[in-house]
Amino acid sequence: MFYSNRLPQVLLVLHLCFAFILSPFAQARVWNNTGTGTIVFEEAWTIPELLTATGTLAANLLDIHNQRLTQMDQNGIDYMVLSCASPCIQGISDPAVAKAMAVNVNNQLASQISNNTFRFGAFAALSMHNASEAAAELKRAVQELGFLGGLVNDYQQSGENNAFKLDTLIYYDQPSFDVFWKMVIELDVPALHKNSLQRLSSHILGLCTNGVFDRFPQLKIIVGHLGERIPSDLVRIDTQLLRQLPLGMPMLLNVTTYFHTNLYETTSGNFATPLLQLHIDTIGLDRILYSIDYPFVDIPSGTVWVNGLDEVLSPEDLLNLKRGAAIELLKLNS
Repeated sequence: MFYSNRLPQVLLVLHLCFAFILSPFAQARVWNNTGTGTIVFEEAWTIPELLTATGTLAANLLDIHNQRLTQMDQNGIDYMVLSCASPCIQGISDPAVAKAMAVNVNNQLASQISNNTFRFGAFAALSMHNASEAAAELKRAVQELGFLGGLVNDYQQSGENNAFKLDTLIYYDQPSFDVFWKMVIELDVPALHKNSLQRLSSHILGLCTNGVFDRFPQLKIIVGHLGERIPSDLVRIDTQLLRQLPLGMPMLLNVTTYFHTNLYETTSGNFATPLLQLHIDTIGLDRILYSIDYPFVDIPSGTVWVNGLDEVLSPEDLLNLKRGAAIELLKLNS
């Protein structure tokens, strides 16, 4: 039962990736709009202070302007939105350290892409220990740094010494986090929710069942990896949750409805055409956006797959998957 005392422990993340849409306060964005190239935005980057990978993966996570940009050119990627690799700030349990590191990450990312915002955008890293502080940093990143939105990598760890303990995890579906969601709405940005430990599906369901989308009907959240399997099971999910409504669950609609009004999904790391077709039939192509999950997934694999969809999608629908929906959601042409 997702709405009970357990609910505060089922929150948001596309990996928890919140992708918040471009602020109306920013100047018109100039970007590499070829009219045909792809736009990808569930793509990871990090700083040396947070790096845990080794070898080629580590090099690719740190890089922006070398092999990453070369592969973008070779694979027809017009524009890439970068965000901090999981768990990023969500893995830091000390509130003061997490807050300072979020500012550090955002400042470093803004500096590193400042010489090529024509090809790169960014989502802000956020410490979610305190909803008001998270809202303030998101506002700074969008309005002052020009970021397109924010990223949350699932729950916020708060246990001693960054320890993973279920009873110390912070989720964002309770009214205490409404000040944060209110800021997302005011900035008019989408949220990219990324999952760090395969808990995202319950996290997203927690947002639904605890009434977050009912309190904030304009909220837009992007869920990675083809919706973390939720759209594949919507009939059963809706049926089971319907039984909880008489018990006081605050959700006013159903999860299927929220996938048509508030939730989007990416194709990152799920280049499976039959599954994509199922999701198109279930939630609609306009709720699905192309992304890769680089460097955890290689760019050419995504390119071969998405270009091969011309056998199952019309030219118009394929272009919308590759770029059209992202342009609208991220307000790249605003």
